[in-house]
Amino acid sequence: MKRILLIIGGGIGAYKSLELIRLIKKAGLNVRVVLTKAAHEFITPLTAAALSGDKVYTDLFDLTDETEMGHIMLSRQADLVVVAPATADMMAKQAQGLASDLASTLLLATDKRVLLAPAMNVRMWHHAATQRNLETLKGDGVLFTGPNEGDMACGEFGLGRMSEPEAILAAIQFHITGGVDGPLAGKKVVITAGPTFEPLDPVRGLTNRSSGRQGYAIAEKLVRDGADVTLISGPVALPTPVGVTRLDVDTAQDMFDAVHAQLPCDVFVGVAAVADWRAKDIASEKQKKTTDNELSITFVKNPDILEAVSKHLDLRPRLVIGFAAETQKLEDYAKAKLASKGCDAIVANDVSTGVFGSNSNAATLVDLDGFTPIAGQTKADIADFLSTYIQKRIS
Repeated sequence: MKRILLIIGGGIGAYKSLELIRLIKKAGLNVRVVLTKAAHEFITPLTAAALSGDKVYTDLFDLTDETEMGHIMLSRQADLVVVAPATADMMAKQAQGLASDLASTLLLATDKRVLLAPAMNVRMWHHAATQRNLETLKGDGVLFTGPNEGDMACGEFGLGRMSEPEAILAAIQFHITGGVDGPLAGKKVVITAGPTFEPLDPVRGLTNRSSGRQGYAIAEKLVRDGADVTLISGPVALPTPVGVTRLDVDTAQDMFDAVHAQLPCDVFVGVAAVADWRAKDIASEKQKKTTDNELSITFVKNPDILEAVSKHLDLRPRLVIGFAAETQKLEDYAKAKLASKGCDAIVANDVSTGVFGSNSNAATLVDLDGFTPIAGQTKADIADFLSTYIQKRIS
């Protein structure tokens, strides 16, 4: 049975690590826990021991443990070392090769792969020192999951929340076995996400406010449920979910070509906010200001990715789901889009209330059975709903 060495750092995210221990055990893996001194301020060794069913290690200079060179034994017996939460301090120690306590000594002594789940204040995450340490650790082969964006215990909002326990478990399973055995195992899913960018000249172009977060949340959930996910992404500033194959594109035509190169597949989910139009002629040089107060550009239609996939004669996926971002008459436009595109379902979301760029969303699924409001207020909730819907439709 595979063994996980879980190092719990001193951050408020430590409470999530207790649920992670439970999930690891439920998944049929052994887990041994190391608590840092700071972690004691948030959870107790007794709680971690009860959940893991094993002794909890805390002290580098424990006389009993170290008579057998315990830090070496712990670092070598694990199949994967996981640090959750990985604080800014722990990342800095690991990047610099410091060994001042049991946790940092284990990370220096291990010959196994290390997976970090960072958790810290948004400004700490974006600090130049943390970003340098991040690049150093990635260069050393350290694996990462998260951090996520959202509200923080300090009252601020942004990147820095520890990944949810389910996502960390999916990353653990992926790095141990090369995949996840879930309800969508064996199913190939292609997802588009983010905006497209249509150039007007070498420096300017047309795009939109899509952040890509909804498509990325869906990709993360589906790969967690075992699917083989290819994410075709427009230009976004998001990390690739663990286990997802990501293809970066810019224009609608690029995305169209990339999608068709991935067919056949079992499921296609078109989340990307694809530009309907592109400039007929792209200027070869930057267009300078003139004395005229107007600039005329001729636009031509871009290929319709959703319709082309839905109506593909030979390689149509078993299930095709599109998204409709609207500011009015949500259900009417979604129903019309369902009929005109030929897809199996449309997720209609109202973007008039600041959905773009946020972690919140409210949506309704439209298919031949009618309208189904999607419960929940976040993009993760919509991803959970869609995974269940996909499982039912293709079972």
